[in-house]
Amino acid sequence: MDVVNSQLGIEWIFLILLGVSFVAGFIDAIAGGGGMITIPALLLCGIAPINALATNKLQGTFGALTASIAMLRKRIIHFSQVRITALFAFLGSVIGTITVQFIDSNQLSFVIPIVLLLIALYYLFNRSIGQIESKPRVSDKVYQTTVIPAIGFYDGFLGPGTGSFFALANVALKGMDLVRATAASKVFNLATNIASCLLFIMGGKVIWSIGAVMIVGQMTGAYFGSRLLIAKGASFIRPMVVITCFIMLARYMYNYF
Repeated sequence: MDVVNSQLGIEWIFLILLGVSFVAGFIDAIAGGGGMITIPALLLCGIAPINALATNKLQGTFGALTASIAMLRKRIIHFSQVRITALFAFLGSVIGTITVQFIDSNQLSFVIPIVLLLIALYYLFNRSIGQIESKPRVSDKVYQTTVIPAIGFYDGFLGPGTGSFFALANVALKGMDLVRATAASKVFNLATNIASCLLFIMGGKVIWSIGAVMIVGQMTGAYFGSRLLIAKGASFIRPMVVITCFIMLARYMYNYF
């Protein structure tokens, strides 16, 4: 495994990443942001950055799949309602993932704290947000062809906070209640993850042995996180999103400065 440079034994790497991916899957299913845990963990285990990104997308895809299935089975959303929108998210992510191969994403990394701060403040100061359905502010056509591909591009190019970004757009622009908005965001996030993951696989960047271990943790965490989200509802989601965004923001600012 020449892409791994670590003094840790492979057994310890597997064990650490299994636990990390479980926590990340749990958080991702509720509020998003699990990648801010898994990517540093992969890097600390001595995995090369491009392989860390690729392997993270692989395990994150299965976490998003688990959360999406849970939401669809509980009929919080129906696949027919989100499939077209998910396709546009997929296309946006493809473009973002291709673009990042030619442009240094660090040049635009200043966007990340801005996005996280805006999401956190919106939820923090709109305490009644998403409690009930409201009238959509944009048409399906505009939403699907502009907003969703833009967020998909962001996920393929940068990534942190994408799930929360999707959920916020669903509430603010499509008038969904917060539970349905979060459920739909899992399907959209699944689509963007699949797009990026396929491109990384074709490029031979995924470390399959580590990815397989993390898939187990990610799916298990996502399962329990989804159950908690469904049981607690909007009153639980909103503070979790705010807390997660501020933690991600603090971590980003610490690393940057």
